[in-house]
Amino acid sequence: MEDKRKLMEEKVAFLNKAAKVYYQESNEIISNQEYDKLYDELQALENETGIVLSNSPTVNVGYQVVSNLPKERHPSPMLSLDKTKDISELKEWLGEMEGLLSWKLDGLTIVLTYEEGKLLKAVTRGDGVVGEVITNNAKVFDNIPLEIPEKKKTVVRGEAVISYDDFNEINDAIGDADAKYKNPRNLCSGTVRQLNNEITAGRHVKFFAFSLAEGYDAQFRHQQFEWMNRQGFETVDYVKVSAGTVESEVENFEDRITDFPLPSDGLVLIFDDIIYGRSLGATAKFPRDSIAFKWKDETKQTYLREVLWNVSRTGLINPIAIFEPVELEGTTVSRASVHNLSIVRELKLGIGDEISVYKANMIIPQVAENLTKSGTVTPPDECPVCGSNTVIRDDNGVETLHCPNSQCPAKRIKAFTHFVSRNAMNIEGLSEATLEKFVDEGMVRDFADLFQLEKWRERIITMEGFGEKSFENLISAAKKASHTTAARLLFSLGIPNIGVANAKMIAKECGNDWSKICSLTEDELVAIDGIGDIMAKGYVEFFHDEEKLRIIESLMPMLDLQGDDLEEKSDKLSGLTFVITGKVYYFENRDAVKNKIEKAGGKTSSSVSSKTSYLINNDISSVSSKNKKAKELGIPIITEEDFLKMIEE
Repeated sequence: MEDKRKLMEEKVAFLNKAAKVYYQESNEIISNQEYDKLYDELQALENETGIVLSNSPTVNVGYQVVSNLPKERHPSPMLSLDKTKDISELKEWLGEMEGLLSWKLDGLTIVLTYEEGKLLKAVTRGDGVVGEVITNNAKVFDNIPLEIPEKKKTVVRGEAVISYDDFNEINDAIGDADAKYKNPRNLCSGTVRQLNNEITAGRHVKFFAFSLAEGYDAQFRHQQFEWMNRQGFETVDYVKVSAGTVESEVENFEDRITDFPLPSDGLVLIFDDIIYGRSLGATAKFPRDSIAFKWKDETKQTYLREVLWNVSRTGLINPIAIFEPVELEGTTVSRASVHNLSIVRELKLGIGDEISVYKANMIIPQVAENLTKSGTVTPPDECPVCGSNTVIRDDNGVETLHCPNSQCPAKRIKAFTHFVSRNAMNIEGLSEATLEKFVDEGMVRDFADLFQLEKWRERIITMEGFGEKSFENLISAAKKASHTTAARLLFSLGIPNIGVANAKMIAKECGNDWSKICSLTEDELVAIDGIGDIMAKGYVEFFHDEEKLRIIESLMPMLDLQGDDLEEKSDKLSGLTFVITGKVYYFENRDAVKNKIEKAGGKTSSSVSSKTSYLINNDISSVSSKNKKAKELGIPIITEEDFLKMIEE
């Protein structure tokens, strides 16, 4: 069954690619007869297995917008799990019984109900008693089967997650640091609950089943997992354990966490014997047939040196704890975000306090506890950058600190940094430090000044770090950047919540007509897929701000707005899909490699699968999960150098 599912996945991917090339690019990669033949083969496999994948061309889910998400009460409460960080407790809990140990994925729990073999509804866990109906969105998850062989009522529980690679890709497209998503779980939660499922479809949500509530009578849990696999579901990775093997298996999972592509906050241990597990019943809070194992965070004691108050370009002032460096999970850390003023006060931070720090989920440095609690750190009364009186705002009980001065240099520096960034105007050679010097020297006051730096030649070439050559490179970069697109310009202006994807969508909708882009109404914006009421309101307010309009008006004569695609494309890599992992050396970053692949007609993916053509990894001997997967599937692993030879041939 697993081989047939993989074969179906390959046919679905190829047929979808062929359809996209035909309908969106007016081109062909296979003949109509070949397409029909593959389509018929896929349909035969679907008929044989009873499985229909959500992205199969044999079904047309369609994109839909709903006005709200209805609420629905679960037939029985969905309890959370009791937790431990002690392996010896797992052994004791398991006793003489056998259990299944699996990943505890950190996403959003979803309940799927099938009747007559078809997906009837999908409901979030919610508060455990009442959840939200998100059927519309579940139908466009990457890997949910819309049809299964079993015709009896089937209820499957699982976790909806977004991989780290997809999370990073989505965040990289958001220029505003304050608008970036905090972690994959937050992004997944918002994505699953979208009212427009086209947005959901673009974010590659995946569903991994972890329990069967109804549909197949079995004595053991592992039989249910095998059955769910036969029905077309991907399940969480699991292994059968006893009290004697559970410790070594926990260590095996822990060894994999660094390269594990999905967010996980621990493991779940459940009794394999279903009847025995049910006989134990439940407490008011927890079921007794399962328990969660949370990673025992490595914590270190250190001393707080200072709290920095960092001003963002939106005026939000973020506290950052600076402490004596310590080794955590193999790396040296010396700072951690404290997130907001409420947490500073809750921790009662004071300079010199002894604090304990850890890495949340082995990744993100956090302050765990303040052992001294002197409480001497207070928020600054004045903005650390401009000296304006700061303002404390209360948002549902969470206090945040702000600089209200619209002319604060920190806001301006961040705005200039965003304007010249790679996904915006892409003026190479203008670091934040250099921009700060230009602003301090009075050479740059508005965006337009960045394209008129020649008049400051004599002053700039005498500045530290500059000379004739670097000045000429800067002027050349600015001139190159002046030939740009409406989408890049729109993104570069720093309109609240307008990321790269939104800017491209709006520009395309307006036919790259700048005057039309500037004059869109809220109703016209909301009519564009992916633009909500709040985004539309902020957008219209931006283009009605007299100071913003003055800045744009002075900038326009400096620019040459061209079509949407400034770089010539080729089809050298047409039909090939690449996955990129590890450090890169020839390119600026992995995004630059992706851009090169796409300009050559290829595709990129965040995870290795049977559809992958090549894995690019400079460390071919790495034992990372992606390298292992590629070797298992017989997918070639190539270095950057190999890739460059491929596109230069």
